[in-house]
Amino acid sequence: MSHFSYSSVAPGRDRRHVPQHRRVEPGEWPKLEAALDVVNRDVTATLPGQEPLVLMLVPGWKPASRGAIDGDQVYVALPDGRWQGNAVNASYVEEGDPKEPDDATTILAVVADAAQETVMELLWQVWPVCWVHKTGMHPRPAGTDADRYQGEGETDPAAQPVWWCRGGRSGECHDVSPVGELAATLPGKQRRALRRGRGGQHGHP
Repeated sequence: MSHFSYSSVAPGRDRRHVPQHRRVEPGEWPKLEAALDVVNRDVTATLPGQEPLVLMLVPGWKPASRGAIDGDQVYVALPDGRWQGNAVNASYVEEGDPKEPDDATTILAVVADAAQETVMELLWQVWPVCWVHKTGMHPRPAGTDADRYQGEGETDPAAQPVWWCRGGRSGECHDVSPVGELAATLPGKQRRALRRGRGGQHGHP
């Protein structure tokens, strides 16, 4: 398991000049930041005491390869800068293309998936958990079938990403909540404790 994933140092590249990771500056990747703000609502709601996740950036190699931009890589990380999994942005884009896609739905799904992997692998716990079936959930397009995994079959490109539960042994799959709205699904005791403890932190009422 690699918490910090860098490209290997190719012949002719000085290891001293390997790009160094850093936290993304506010406003630097606005669409990814907006998506992570949504996901962090669920982190706050379901992981008491856990600080919000952050975006970490590994600068791309310069000069860029011909015909494409050898771009920066952005990861969803714990507050201490550790992450697990793939970048949430396109590492290589054609010259002239925007660095962030316009599809906010896709961005949210990708960020939610990356957040889940970082939390589960580095905090060593299943997250998030369906309160009904006591099993782990996954980000999926709304209305996902019981036997379908992410990326399989036809998907409505406008379908809002939800936290999806495969269900119990009977396979009672169901959409638990839109990503970012898990607080509304918590049992009453946890929901009241969240309201008392949060007090408007992170910009959420």
